[in-house]
Amino acid sequence: MGGALPMAGKVVLITGGTGGIGKATAIGLSAMGARVGITGRDLARAEQAASDIRAASANSAVDAFAADMTAQAEVRRLAVSVLQAYPRLDVLVNNVGGFWAHRYPTADGLEQTFALNHLAPFLLTNLLLDRLKASAPARVVTVSSGAQSMGRIDFDDLQGARNYSGQRAYNQSKLANVMFSNELTRRLDGTGVTANSLHPGVVRSNFGAEDQARWFAVISRVLLPLLKTPAQGARTSIYLASSPDMEGVTGRFFANRKIKRPNKVAFDTEMTAKLWNVSAALVGVTPVIPVTKPGGLT
Repeated sequence: MGGALPMAGKVVLITGGTGGIGKATAIGLSAMGARVGITGRDLARAEQAASDIRAASANSAVDAFAADMTAQAEVRRLAVSVLQAYPRLDVLVNNVGGFWAHRYPTADGLEQTFALNHLAPFLLTNLLLDRLKASAPARVVTVSSGAQSMGRIDFDDLQGARNYSGQRAYNQSKLANVMFSNELTRRLDGTGVTANSLHPGVVRSNFGAEDQARWFAVISRVLLPLLKTPAQGARTSIYLASSPDMEGVTGRFFANRKIKRPNKVAFDTEMTAKLWNVSAALVGVTPVIPVTKPGGLT
């Protein structure tokens, strides 16, 4: 690959990179010259996706990692593999996510939507933070959703054990993504590592196909022609991961490569710190108390 490419020499990890937005993000960043690692639940499928990405981007530096990120033991194993493979890590794209109409417990006894959409990126990011700091300037990009605007963090029933709704669980997890990103910004102050979150748009993919609500399947068919392609949905992730315009920009929420105002709860530093500490307890990470700036994050 030519040295003039904008991401030449950079190393990027993208979770959930075997299809949809994640795969399109991998193709985009790989075409810019980055070494790209993708994750998938199944190694054979991840290897096939890596092969597709190499062909589409004309870049042979694409690696496949296998991990079922609903399980914390596999997230930890993934982090070890990534740290062994990459002496530096310039960008982490927390892209993996899912929607389930019904409640499923994970191997850790947690609700699957919250575990995959929020706790998996929370744990993985924490496990890779030292490598990101050592590689600074570095970036953490977390894929949220427009659904975050309807989200509410129910600390009394985070796992939906008493009253489960697939949409409510999804909305909560996507708000948690933005809150995590904003709290991470506070904790990374002065390290040279930035953290931003984004809404990719509503994208044509197999998202939620494992356990769709009936209404979702019907609406999806009706709306299909209006939905973004995965490549269009990946544009904001690629922009946040690679653009020189994003140097030093942190603690923001984006849609269509523009800063947008997310759910006001994402700016409540008491709430974001509480979510961080509760999440840390659920995944067995020691919470670090940050120095709070006057006025918090704005």
